Amino acid sequence: MENSINLKEEYILELRDVSVSYTPGKNAVNMVNAGIKENTVTAIMGPSGCGKSTLLRAINRMHELYPDIKTTGEILLKGKDIFHMNPMKVRRLAGMVFQRPNPFPTMSIYENVIAGYKLNNIKLNKAERDEIVENSLRSVALWDEVKDSMTKKGTFLSGGQQQRLCIARALALKPEVLLMDEPTSALDPISTNRVEELIFELKKQYTIVIVTHNMSQAARLSDNSMFMYLGELVEYGTTKQMFTKPKDKRTEDYLTGVFS
Repeated sequence: MENSINLKEEYILELRDVSVSYTPGKNAVNMVNAGIKENTVTAIMGPSGCGKSTLLRAINRMHELYPDIKTTGEILLKGKDIFHMNPMKVRRLAGMVFQRPNPFPTMSIYENVIAGYKLNNIKLNKAERDEIVENSLRSVALWDEVKDSMTKKGTFLSGGQQQRLCIARALALKPEVLLMDEPTSALDPISTNRVEELIFELKKQYTIVIVTHNMSQAARLSDNSMFMYLGELVEYGTTKQMFTKPKDKRTEDYLTGVFS
């Protein structure tokens, strides 16, 4: 495996020999090692079924919601192994945004943003709630669009607005890392552009890991890229280097469309 980025203490997120299996004896993700720097965007690319989303979901211990899925290795967030932390705390520190917008359908826009606090039984007074909701919606450039509609259901919004609402919901808990699983694949081009612009802005405050099938999106957005194939991390380096001079033939074949 070519890996031009070595693990160092300076990384906010480190993956050490991370493997994930859905069935005993067969790894969907196999022995992945990578270090991710603070305030960067890292793209995870690769063909369907290569383990991209599986790896992403391991970072916030989502697989533990399913008893048959086994994750091994170490994942360090700011030097602390997430497997030695309370899983709810891990999911606060590593917020997740999914492929399709998924606002809670019975909740208002306001309630959607603050939902993580209720789910975690974190008590806030009204002033604190109001401040978190407004700041979170402002951070995704949604406040001015919805401030007069806060009691309406989140599903009242357009698809692009719903996805920004979901990002605001993740940001409300003040995560260290934002995990995004193909966050624009269900959106139209205009909404996609809005979310991409948002990712550029959010990078100033957050570390972002994004799974994408869209190679041009990875090239536009990311500082560093991982290429995965058949559950293995084939290559990891700066996006510029990977797109101009990939070190592994499989990476080159994928980027040039030999396989997808």
